[in-house]
Amino acid sequence: MRVRPLSLFGTTSGVFFALTGHTWAHHVMSGKLPTTFVEGTLSGLGHPLIGLDHLAAVIAVGCLAAAHSLGPVLVIGYVLAQVAGAALHVKGMTVPAAELLVALSVVALGALLILRRSLPPFVALGLFVLAGLFHGYALGESIVGAEPAPLSAYFIGFVVIQSLVALGAMTVARITAPGATGQHVNLRLVGAGIVGFGIAAVATQLLGAA
Repeated sequence: MRVRPLSLFGTTSGVFFALTGHTWAHHVMSGKLPTTFVEGTLSGLGHPLIGLDHLAAVIAVGCLAAAHSLGPVLVIGYVLAQVAGAALHVKGMTVPAAELLVALSVVALGALLILRRSLPPFVALGLFVLAGLFHGYALGESIVGAEPAPLSAYFIGFVVIQSLVALGAMTVARITAPGATGQHVNLRLVGAGIVGFGIAAVATQLLGAA
């Protein structure tokens, strides 16, 4: 029996996010604020990957963007929105219940994959920008107070890794499900795993606030 890459990706994603739903973002420098350009780069490259809610969201964005001819533009819009959100946090802006908003955005992005809804490009971009702002703001917590050099390096690594993951997910979706406009049935498996993870994240935030 032939195993389709997207089917395998969808199944393993669902299991992965279900089994790791209790794991949240930790600073790649073990809580230490980056003080050099190299540390800033490593932090920017690693933080969005070890923060599973952020990883789930960027995979969802890539898969959803696969439905659009301007998919790469939508992905870049999401990444730049994250940079803006992180910058706002660094500048001292406060967003109440930011982690809860992050978790809810994960649920929303995953739900769109399950429903197989192909949004108009401007609507998709608006959703991605909104989610990106929340995720970027949350990620920015790890670099508040950093000096200019490691701060700049963080954003460089951050943009590189987020773009690679999202564009990679988009490419896998397009290659594995050509002609399906990003609405292949196996994308629903990815969406189900992401929604499950998002619900676990929401529950964790609500229980933590109780």
